[in-house]
Amino acid sequence: MKLQFEPNQGYQLNAINAVVDIFAGQPMDADNAIEQYELVENGGQMSLENASARGNKLLIKGEQLIENVHNVQKRHNLPLSETESGGVTMPAVWPIVWGGKTLDGGNNFTVEMETGTGKTYVYLRTMHELHAKYGFKKFIIVVPGVAIKEGVLKNLEITQEHFANLYNKPEMDYYVWDTKKRGQARQFATNDTLQVMVITIDSFAKAENVINKASDWGTPIDYIRATNPIVIMDEPQNMETEKRKDAIESLNPLCILRYSATHKQTPNLLYKLDPVKAYDLGLVKKIEVDSVYSEDSFNTAYVSLVRIERKGKSGLIAHVEIDKDDARGLQRKVVKLESGTDLRDITGRLIYNGYILDEINIEDESIEFTNGQVFYLGQKNEGLHEEILKYQIERTIENHFEKERRLAGQGIKVLSLFFIDKVANYREYTEAGHAKGKFAIWFEELYEKVSQKQKYAELAKFHAKDVHNGYFAQDKSGHWKNSSDTKGEGGKTSDDNDAYHLIMQAKEKLLEVDRPLRFIFTHSALREGWDNPNVFNICTLNETSSEMKKRQEIGRGLRLPVDTNGVRIRDESVNILTIVANESYEDFSRKLQTEIEDDTGVSFAGRVKKKQDRKSLKLTKRLELDPSFKELWDKIKYKTRYSVEFDSVKLVEKTTELLDEVTITKPRIVSKRTRITKMSDNFVSEEKATSGTAVQEDEVSIPDILGNIQARTKLTRRTVYDVLDKSNLISKILINPEQVIDEVSIKITLAMRELMVDGIKYERIDDVWDMQRFEKSDLEVYLYDQILHSGAIAVDKSDKTVYDYVDVDSEIEYNFMKSLETNDDIRFYLKLPAWFVIDTPLGTYNPDWAIVFENDIRIYFVAETKGSDDLYANHISDIERGKIKSARVHFKTIGTKYAAPVASLESALKKALQDK
Repeated sequence: MKLQFEPNQGYQLNAINAVVDIFAGQPMDADNAIEQYELVENGGQMSLENASARGNKLLIKGEQLIENVHNVQKRHNLPLSETESGGVTMPAVWPIVWGGKTLDGGNNFTVEMETGTGKTYVYLRTMHELHAKYGFKKFIIVVPGVAIKEGVLKNLEITQEHFANLYNKPEMDYYVWDTKKRGQARQFATNDTLQVMVITIDSFAKAENVINKASDWGTPIDYIRATNPIVIMDEPQNMETEKRKDAIESLNPLCILRYSATHKQTPNLLYKLDPVKAYDLGLVKKIEVDSVYSEDSFNTAYVSLVRIERKGKSGLIAHVEIDKDDARGLQRKVVKLESGTDLRDITGRLIYNGYILDEINIEDESIEFTNGQVFYLGQKNEGLHEEILKYQIERTIENHFEKERRLAGQGIKVLSLFFIDKVANYREYTEAGHAKGKFAIWFEELYEKVSQKQKYAELAKFHAKDVHNGYFAQDKSGHWKNSSDTKGEGGKTSDDNDAYHLIMQAKEKLLEVDRPLRFIFTHSALREGWDNPNVFNICTLNETSSEMKKRQEIGRGLRLPVDTNGVRIRDESVNILTIVANESYEDFSRKLQTEIEDDTGVSFAGRVKKKQDRKSLKLTKRLELDPSFKELWDKIKYKTRYSVEFDSVKLVEKTTELLDEVTITKPRIVSKRTRITKMSDNFVSEEKATSGTAVQEDEVSIPDILGNIQARTKLTRRTVYDVLDKSNLISKILINPEQVIDEVSIKITLAMRELMVDGIKYERIDDVWDMQRFEKSDLEVYLYDQILHSGAIAVDKSDKTVYDYVDVDSEIEYNFMKSLETNDDIRFYLKLPAWFVIDTPLGTYNPDWAIVFENDIRIYFVAETKGSDDLYANHISDIERGKIKSARVHFKTIGTKYAAPVASLESALKKALQDK
């Protein structure tokens, strides 16, 4: 199968444009030869053959770039980057003269995107946009470890055709830095095409790295430096040491673009899609918890040895998990213990009486207390521990089959992921060969048990031994082994590399419905890097206390699923990630909420759901026999198509208004000359002084202004010319033609959006929404949450609507629904399903409610609850406003009244009754 990519996701385009627009006014660079190396030998000069580096040049003035950055930040309601005099030292490639000021974050720019929302797609497409728009062509993607490296390579592979179609098949090379192919550096520098190099930070952070060593033709990193590459840091929070920061700067980057969901630092933040926003917009799966734990586990002295570390030359510290009180109550925590520590003192619990740490033995990996209790690494004294692990596996299999049954016939394959901390629990190796570990044995036994249930009979098509497999690092004998723990980097060794390569290559194969493999066992070190969109269940089977963060754990399953055609599924009733946790729902959700709040400063409260609170909506009546439903449905069921007409004169006037405050500034050309003075043992270069000069009018190369704007806006050349003429921009083309093209294109698009909605026309077509979809749709919702004011509310008066629950997504909708139930003049109401949409120029629109009002008259109408009766209220976005205005025309065309926006049932009735 082939994954399909959607090129018009608004939030992704916003993230892409946030970076692209900081270079607004940068002319397309026709000649990228920014360095001409010369060889000095025996007192004479010779050209160094094939050493002319083709790279990136920044040609706009510094003050223009600062203004661009601030404009982007204002657009996204982010704090404006501070500027300071002197301050941060900027790279030599940047124009330093900024009125004496520099950006406080230097040439670092940050994009924050929640896991699962397409971060890698965004930065790969950003590269293509920067190449297409400005001619930038040298990019280096720096990653912290092999797991992310493999993920990036896979994304480069599967998006290549997609981007080729979007950007007219640019000539492009991408590759991983290979120490055995040091000539890649020269290829990267001298090729005059789009070049993308992927490299791990530790491949160039040390002086002894091959990339930093001289050869008979030079030092590889000097060739890379010569191109002033745009550096993209994937997960920069894992590369924040001073040595690694220095390594990034050693690349002499034009700029550094930082992408992550969990930044530690956010210099020059351009775009922020935090987990709460991503979750609420349905850009990732919803999260629910299926808890498996022993309810009386706090009634015994719980002790688990997690690890032992050395302190100084002779001291030892034991990391031990115990039950301990804090401000949030009793919970399990890992504490550091030295010999002589009394657990009763640090916990305040009498149950730990006699647990004074007597000895820490690093050779045996054990600890001993004065009461004689000895604990080995991984051992727990929780009597029900193995039973809990078994039940976790059984619940994961049960949840898997439940989802397969629900999605049957929809072409969506369900995958389940088990994290384990020791390969030996899945596969054991002996001199005689290998055998199944206890997890594999338990899994096959429990799979057979669950699959024999009558309700799963049609789903159990494969043998237990065929539906599970492991993905682990391998040693030279081909034996699986535990991955190296690298603090979130997912492994560093070549064996880890092979494991991640294998799992990434299997990404699409795993999505094929006919392939038996459905349950994946892997090491808990698998964190960032591997993400399969169809992981619907995650279970962590750790015999030792897991130090994996909850966000890392759920991150492997947050991506929205795809069907067998590779098409993304956006049905929120399908997109649910179930976490089978060995702790209570309250503990899991609290820890996740705390992590997110600590990382992002935003509250995630109420968003993690309890599996037991998920309800299937049930129809309470036969729709075809209910006259109230049929009468209402016959009023709203008609589909339409739209056409758009707008007056070009009005478009010119509107665009001219928007262009009034635009200032066109001269670009700045910066040139630098580097001379190679020695090549025998080392690549020694000598930088000449940097000079800068404003472009003179007679030096400007004028592109096809009308043609470029026409290509972006699809208007006639005559209309484009009128915009330039009326806004007095023709005389400013010589100052900066590229900025003129950018500004006019943007403002025309904004003006067109408004005028298109004002000029929209709908006509009815020979198609309707089939009411049978209500009976065919298997909808599941969660009970109403008082914190979020969203979820399912039980219906009191079943004769007034069709389902036993109504799903609302705000306090306004909650109050509206209650008013519908209690108002005696409301004969019937319907919360319109997600599939009931109207096409508009700004995207599809799903209205909220359809209502039958009956007093001395009967009115059928549709309402949209927005918390205000004013269409131009501040909290209603331009996009929402345009959709509502379009919907007014649609409903008028089919002869149904439309009350929108409204804050209450009272105001909805007032609007619906206006013409009566």
